[in-house]
Amino acid sequence: MTNKILITGGAGFIGSNYVAYVLEDTQDEIFVLDKLTYAGDLKNLDVVSRLPNYHFIEGDICDVTLVSSLFEKHQFNRVVHFAAESHVDNSITNPGAFIATNITGTFNVLQAAYKLWMEGPNLFKEGCEANRFLHVSTDEVYGTLGASGLFTEETPYAPNSPYSASKASSDFIVRSYYHTYGMPVVTTNCSNNYGPNQHKEKLIPTIIRKAVAGEPIPMYGDGKNIRDWLYVRDHCVGIKKAIDTGKLGETYNIGGRNERENLYIAHTICKILDTLQPKGFSYKEQITFVTDRPGHDFRYAIDATKIENELGWKADENFESGIEKTIAWYLENSERLF
Repeated sequence: MTNKILITGGAGFIGSNYVAYVLEDTQDEIFVLDKLTYAGDLKNLDVVSRLPNYHFIEGDICDVTLVSSLFEKHQFNRVVHFAAESHVDNSITNPGAFIATNITGTFNVLQAAYKLWMEGPNLFKEGCEANRFLHVSTDEVYGTLGASGLFTEETPYAPNSPYSASKASSDFIVRSYYHTYGMPVVTTNCSNNYGPNQHKEKLIPTIIRKAVAGEPIPMYGDGKNIRDWLYVRDHCVGIKKAIDTGKLGETYNIGGRNERENLYIAHTICKILDTLQPKGFSYKEQITFVTDRPGHDFRYAIDATKIENELGWKADENFESGIEKTIAWYLENSERLF
C-alpha cells in the first residue's frame, strides 16, 4: 500500500533532511506543509522538488481550517510532525509565537488526524488501524544536567525556557491523545542536531559564518556549556525507525553520544578551517566571549539505549566526522551562511 505522509515543517533544517532521506527510496506520496518563516526555505527542498511523489503546501499549522481541509482532501495516513519554533533566544524575546505554533499548532494537527482516523476513543475507522503519528521533540524538555548523568525516557520534565516549556506542553498533548483516545502516536526527543540546511542563526553555522567573514566568533559565558551532538542524517534514520517500528505511546530518545563543550566546538571548526581555508593566523583568534544568555542550561546529554536496543538504531557519525562534512557543505553553499 502506498502511504500518504504529511510532513509538517518539512522546509526547515531537520524536516528537509528527513524529506530528502525518505524520498531516496519510496513510492509513498510525501506532502510537505510549511509556513516558510525565516527558518523554512524552499532551497532546502531543491533536491526533491522535481520528484512526482513530492508535493509542497505553503501554510500554517495554526490555521485550523487549512489543517482540517488538508487531512480531508488528501487522506493522510501518516504524519511526521517537525513544525515548531525552535530558537531559544527568540523564545526569550517573543514567547507568544512559541506558544502558538508549538502548542496550538501541534493540537491542530493531532486533532485533525484523530478526526480523520478514529470514530471515537480507541475505535479506529476501517483501514486506519496501521496509521501512525510521529511527534518530533527535544531533549531540552528535561531541563539541565550537572557534570554527570544522562537524560532517559523516564527523566522528569523540567523545561527552563519558553521554547522548552512549549515543547514540553506539546509532548504532553500528544501523550494525552494516546492515553485518552488510543491515538497511534510515537514521540522522539533528540539532542542538538547539526548538518546541511541548518539556519545560519544556530551555533555551528554562526561559528562558521563569523570565522570566514573575519568577524568576532561569539561564545556565551565561559564556553563550558555542554551539548550532545547528533548529525542530522542519523536523526532522520532514527525518526523513520521510530515511526515504522516504534511501539505506540512510547517515547524514544535519539542522541549521538557526542558530548562536547561549546568552546571545543568552536576550536574544532577553527582548526578545520585553518586547513581548508588558511589565512595567515588561526581562526580561533576570532573567538570572543560574550554575556551569557538568561536561563542557559549547563549540560544536555541523552541516553539512547532504548532506541538502540529496541529498534536497532545507532548513530553512524561521531562529532569529528560529522562536523567535517558540515563545514564542507557550508563552504560549498556559502550563500546559505549570509
